[in-house]
Amino acid sequence: MALEYNNNFTSHNSLVHVGKGFAYRPTPPVAILVWSHSAVNRRKSISIWFPLRRSVLRASSRFESRGCSSSISTCQKVIWNREMESSSTNNLITTNHLRHVESMATMPSGAGKIPHLNAIILGEALASEENDLIFPSDDFSRQAHVPSPQKYLEMYKRSIEDPAGFWSDIASDFFWKQKWGQQVYFENLDVNKGDIRIEWFKGGITNICYNCLDRNVEAGLGDRIALYWEGNEPCLDGSLTYSQLLQKVCQLANYLKDIGVKKGDAVVVYLPMLMELPITMLACARIGALHSVVFAGFSAESVAQRIVDCKPKVVITCNAVKRGSKVIHLKDIVDAALIESARSGVCVEVCLTYINESALKRGSTKWEEGRDIWWQDVIPKYPTTCAVEWVDAEDPLFLLYTSGSTGKPKGVLHTTGGYMVYTATTFKYAFDYKPSDIYWCTADCGWITGHSYVTYGPLLNGTTVVIYEGAPNYPDPGRCWDIVDKYKVTIFYTAPTLVRSLMRDGDEYVKRYLRKSLRVLGSVGEPINPSAWRWFYNVVGDSRCPISDTWWQTETGGFMMTPLPGAWPQKPGSATFPFFGVQAVIVDEKGVEIEGECSGYLCIKNSWPGAFRTLYGDHERYETTYFKPFSGYYFSGDGCRRDEDGYHWLTGRVDDVINVSGHRIGTAEVESALVSHPQCAEAAVVGVEHEVKGQGIYAFVTLVEGVPYSEELRKSLILIVRKQIGAFAAPDRIHWAPGLPKTRSGKIMRRILRKIASKQLDELGDTSTLADPNVVDQLIALADK
Repeated sequence: MALEYNNNFTSHNSLVHVGKGFAYRPTPPVAILVWSHSAVNRRKSISIWFPLRRSVLRASSRFESRGCSSSISTCQKVIWNREMESSSTNNLITTNHLRHVESMATMPSGAGKIPHLNAIILGEALASEENDLIFPSDDFSRQAHVPSPQKYLEMYKRSIEDPAGFWSDIASDFFWKQKWGQQVYFENLDVNKGDIRIEWFKGGITNICYNCLDRNVEAGLGDRIALYWEGNEPCLDGSLTYSQLLQKVCQLANYLKDIGVKKGDAVVVYLPMLMELPITMLACARIGALHSVVFAGFSAESVAQRIVDCKPKVVITCNAVKRGSKVIHLKDIVDAALIESARSGVCVEVCLTYINESALKRGSTKWEEGRDIWWQDVIPKYPTTCAVEWVDAEDPLFLLYTSGSTGKPKGVLHTTGGYMVYTATTFKYAFDYKPSDIYWCTADCGWITGHSYVTYGPLLNGTTVVIYEGAPNYPDPGRCWDIVDKYKVTIFYTAPTLVRSLMRDGDEYVKRYLRKSLRVLGSVGEPINPSAWRWFYNVVGDSRCPISDTWWQTETGGFMMTPLPGAWPQKPGSATFPFFGVQAVIVDEKGVEIEGECSGYLCIKNSWPGAFRTLYGDHERYETTYFKPFSGYYFSGDGCRRDEDGYHWLTGRVDDVINVSGHRIGTAEVESALVSHPQCAEAAVVGVEHEVKGQGIYAFVTLVEGVPYSEELRKSLILIVRKQIGAFAAPDRIHWAPGLPKTRSGKIMRRILRKIASKQLDELGDTSTLADPNVVDQLIALADK
């Protein structure tokens, strides 16, 4: 390698060969590394700009990649430097909102295997490899929607400086009965300037169901498969084309209208991953009704809470579902929820029930005449066409309840137009979607991922989607890869919890299947630790599939940070950079933005089309939770670290919400369930690291005076949480606590409880402010009891 120096500057950066590709380990201050490709002799030259030293290093290298030549044209040099003036129209200069891309690299060589793969100790990051950069192949970058940092920067810059123009151009690709007004968006994120308000495309008249189905059928995609359905048992499957799906949606929509459901009414949906679940969501959207999907794992009490809050006209459920070898009686849960909600004054007159014969026969299902209706008895009789209810872009689309730190679930409200545009756009770019792709997201529609990236985002793009009813390890841990091969899945999107679980089962179950169709992988729900990322990349993706490690929330509607496959190098475990239109900032405790390498609170300083508009019936809580902590910003509630290269690393929740397998569970919700036990006097719940679930639930429990500790009581406490919230919220550990560490004002010092739960006893810190410091020693002594 020949080096040419300006100002005699010596570089300490290194290029490290990694299998079939390269890892670049930069040391600051690096601004941009750009490779130029020669079509003739595979010669590549690097241009690196060091803005703080005003020095330029040029290096050239000749090497072969996979033994083949390239015909890529020379790429254009790009310099990022806030302090410099542009000397050419070909140079893009950073402004303040572009600081996160001050260090990027394009290196179109095959990424190859990552060195020193270590999948033995689950959940541990390999610090020595944390800064490895994984690069896409030449071929992948060439065909990608965003093939380089230059293209990303060009699009990102416009999305921030001209959001109205950027999003209007994208929105124009959808069908609007009437276009929005001159004002594309309105935002106020500062509580000091009045009510928090976000609006996008207001005055525009559209319908998301029409855009998902009718628009695609009219474009000639009627015979394309919209949904592949894979049952719990390997022998069960089905499919619907876009035309067939439209007909099924119209039949259900007509039924809902017939029983009096109209625009603005709520419909509670408690269904497993059958095709009838997205059908129901789309049918509600078609007639302007709000669907509120409840994950079919929540308890009767949780379902009743949601019924009482949104007062639906109808509940739609299924008699039962099989998850693996276990039968779950969903109708029984709904029956109990309807009894509970009636006691609270909310009576639901119709319970539409789908017969899932593979789990439970019709005759074995409990029934209430006059209220319960069999889906198969009525829906097929309705017409297969249904007029569309045209709605304003700011009309509500759905309610989705998420756990909060107060114990009461929050009804996150998303509206139609902005959500439609944002989910479709994020899906297209984050997965580099192509019309030939077969897409499978393992999420349930009971969570936001199932709304945005099983149903709406993919169907708006005319995608063929795989949905799976059963457990990912049934009948064995190779089931996912069997499904991938069966349907020739090209994009596979799942949660780190599943990755870690399958990783624990070993490589054998993966490697017995071909998986040759895969080209993009994705991760959602929580930060993925680097060792799991590497296993996912090396073993599942055969070291050839980029991973879209996405960060977003129920409240954001769609991706906020994500790698764009083909655009820039990835670091295992990093969500990399913000999506178009997202101004992500890291602030300190006082709300002051922190520059450069840092850690702090992750906030967003502008609105985006997919943002939620309020909490249903509680706008004050909406403002207090998300906008009052830091005036002028949306507060995500997550911690974030930005490294020396501008890459973002999510560090987890900073509030009292625990992320278990991607499910956000409020500590107050679990504590409330524990304290409802007659023998529990007090409880405090914290999250701890879990090798499979990401975070586990660790409960400190103080019993009523005189009640002895026992294993039977421990099981009883766990059972009451399972009953009131759901099995996924059951504590992993009950720690007996004679007392809890409290300040003199009565505040529980959760920081101390987290250290005890994590066995970080040398990091307890100052306990002198506690009302009774001796409590800490007592808790430590009971740690293994």
